[in-house]
Amino acid sequence: MNKHKLTFGVFMPQGWKMELVNIPTASEKWNAAVRIAQRAEELGYDSIWVYDHFHNVPRPAHEAVFECWTVMAAISQLTSKIRLGQMVGCNLYRPPALLAKITSTLDVISGGRVDWGIGAGWYENECRGYGYPFPVPKERIAMLRESVEIVKSMWSQEETTYDGKYYQLVRANCDPKPLQSPRPPIWIGGGGEQLTLRVVAQHADHSNFGGSADEFARKIEILKGHCAAVGRDPDEIGKTTSGEILIRDTEKELREFQIASGRGDNFEAWQASNFVGTPEQVAIRIQEFIDIGCTGFIPWCVDYPDTHTLDAFAKIMRNYR
Repeated sequence: MNKHKLTFGVFMPQGWKMELVNIPTASEKWNAAVRIAQRAEELGYDSIWVYDHFHNVPRPAHEAVFECWTVMAAISQLTSKIRLGQMVGCNLYRPPALLAKITSTLDVISGGRVDWGIGAGWYENECRGYGYPFPVPKERIAMLRESVEIVKSMWSQEETTYDGKYYQLVRANCDPKPLQSPRPPIWIGGGGEQLTLRVVAQHADHSNFGGSADEFARKIEILKGHCAAVGRDPDEIGKTTSGEILIRDTEKELREFQIASGRGDNFEAWQASNFVGTPEQVAIRIQEFIDIGCTGFIPWCVDYPDTHTLDAFAKIMRNYR
């Protein structure tokens, strides 16, 4: 039996997907983002999430993108109950000892509401733009594993000395420690079947996969194999998904939005890998994921800064309360 209760989170806008482009000034963009984060709390969502990116996607467009950890620090002071997560932090952008310090500080100032999301990193354009090395996948995932080990140690130990292949620390201190006991939950994003999911099996409290229900089910089975190899109960690990979500009353409205937004060439393909539909269709898709073992949903509302989908998804969520 799965040991994680069903949770519903949602991303807040921060500009990465060009969702704030029609709002004139940076201050107004930020105010819109704050309003949506606060609305998510008012609607009863369990968590609010941000991406960890600096440049717009699919290419830099000189459009505002608000940085992950400063956003989280600000939102922690503008909300009171909703949990705060990163889906997911890029391990290449900050040394692990600094991440331990940032996360523990945020856990304290938020009153113990941090979910630490971390991944190996994939956006080469950003790394080149900001001067970060971009190693091959095998090295990035090995760095991720060392980083998680360091952060876990610094959260709990008086001092941490670590002699890894990629990171070395001598008597690193991290005070204050996080408020949460035994520690903030660790979310590892990415579905790499041979390497990433093994790190998930070793260290994660939650994993996050994208894609269709069939792809999600496949990842769960592969994760079970890694858990068996390291001697861990796979039901200890939450399995979440975070595709795009769009809810409208009719298929005509959905198709019109897809054409206007330029999301792919094929409506059926976009719908099949995301939560796109009428309220009834999305509710059926949610249940399909739950039936195969999904323990949480963290979708991106593609109609931001409009809150139609945010509000409609909250109504579906309430059926599971």
